[in-house]
Amino acid sequence: ILCVFLTAFFANKLEHESKHCNSKGFQRQGSSCFDRVYTANQNCGHAYPTFLAVLWCAGLLCSQAPAAFAGLMYLFVRQKYFVGYLGERTQSTPGYLFGKRIILFLFLMSVAGILNYYLIFFFGSDFEIHIKTITSAISPLLLIP
Repeated sequence: ILCVFLTAFFANKLEHESKHCNSKGFQRQGSSCFDRVYTANQNCGHAYPTFLAVLWCAGLLCSQAPAAFAGLMYLFVRQKYFVGYLGERTQSTPGYLFGKRIILFLFLMSVAGILNYYLIFFFGSDFEIHIKTITSAISPLLLIP
């Protein structure tokens, strides 16, 4: 639900900037401010399917609490990226790099969950408790910039 609200905020900001620049519709022929808002909105929109896929896989296959924490952190970082992109483009770089690190964490959680499933299926070994402990211990490290 927070993802939907954040996307609506981005769209509202784009609409406001479009009206402010007196352009008809969402044309790219506007001010540089409109171009920055439009590009930031497109970048965020293109990143959400990947985010949602790894978030769901990590939550279902590995551990829900660290996945939810990483998901909330990612939404916060995307907001920071968007706002940073409205200023100078270099202000968005920390949000972008932090977002990549969170996506990597969620991806690794998904891979660990899939590997655990196959270990159970083929060898009867279950490392779910160990994986949940490790991911719960590592997830607070996402707060370190």
